Amino acid sequence: MEKNQFRVTFRGVRGSIPTPSTADQIQDKLLKALELVRPDDLKDAVTRQAFVQSLPVEVRGCFGGNSSCVEVSLDGEHLVFDCGSGFRELGLAWMKCEFSRGQGQAHIFLSHTHWDHILGVPFFVPFYVRGNRFTIYSPLEDIGYRLEQQQAKEYFPVPFSAFSSDVQFQVLQGITECKVGDARITWKPMYHPGKSFAYRVEYMGKTLVYATDAEYKRLGKEDLKPAVDFFRDADLLIFDSQYTFSEGLEKEDWGHSSTFIGVALAVEANVKKIAFYHHEPTYSDFKLADIFRQTEKYLKLVGPKNSLQMVLAAEGESIDLI
Repeated sequence: MEKNQFRVTFRGVRGSIPTPSTADQIQDKLLKALELVRPDDLKDAVTRQAFVQSLPVEVRGCFGGNSSCVEVSLDGEHLVFDCGSGFRELGLAWMKCEFSRGQGQAHIFLSHTHWDHILGVPFFVPFYVRGNRFTIYSPLEDIGYRLEQQQAKEYFPVPFSAFSSDVQFQVLQGITECKVGDARITWKPMYHPGKSFAYRVEYMGKTLVYATDAEYKRLGKEDLKPAVDFFRDADLLIFDSQYTFSEGLEKEDWGHSSTFIGVALAVEANVKKIAFYHHEPTYSDFKLADIFRQTEKYLKLVGPKNSLQMVLAAEGESIDLI
């Protein structure tokens, strides 16, 4: 790994429940590709490959069906935010490096313990390798009990105590920040049923904010000020945008937000880039892409001169902040 690297990789981006692609959705993608293809695109393997790569992601691939998990790499330090089903995929990737030899160490931060954010824990293979070391962080004082209960015999055949690696818990109460290497991590409670926490990571002059599972019930300037202050000047804001704006109004107190609110907050907070995240499980990739196009138009209305960059979080993709 290069010195001073700050890389963010999406391992799971769906909200509420893992969502595999269906046969009908794959067929729709194939039909759309056939509508776009030209004879010259099919001449040989090279032109076919170039054609496929030219297609938008919602046609050639998918944004992903695993639930919340974000990997952050900081000069050899491993940070993870949430342990949804994408956490399993991360574990499989890590079994190709030092974690397979029992020489891995990582720091795991949980936003909250709703199912879609912890269901990957029992399937994380590096937990079963002796010698690996993990610290799980949360402001919730009973975080250890919650994860152990998920693997009680009534719910799962393998208990939490079966992990061979060293798994420790760090309760983030009575302190305002913690350090991992040279990175400074702070947190903020968000409005979500059962409570959820956003995290801010500052490292080498760059800032990541992970703010999933949050609802912004009141949209007045003073009401939004605490969130704006926490997001201030972030280089990357990972933002829960599960619903469209209108659906968010209909689903009051469900604890999620929209791309439009994300844009408004990002513009006010001078965020450099926003990644829309925690995608609604009933939305197809085509619908997600359509919402994104509407959001691009919205940004031109509310911030015509703003340089905010926007992306739809996609499983397997990385963003380098350094």
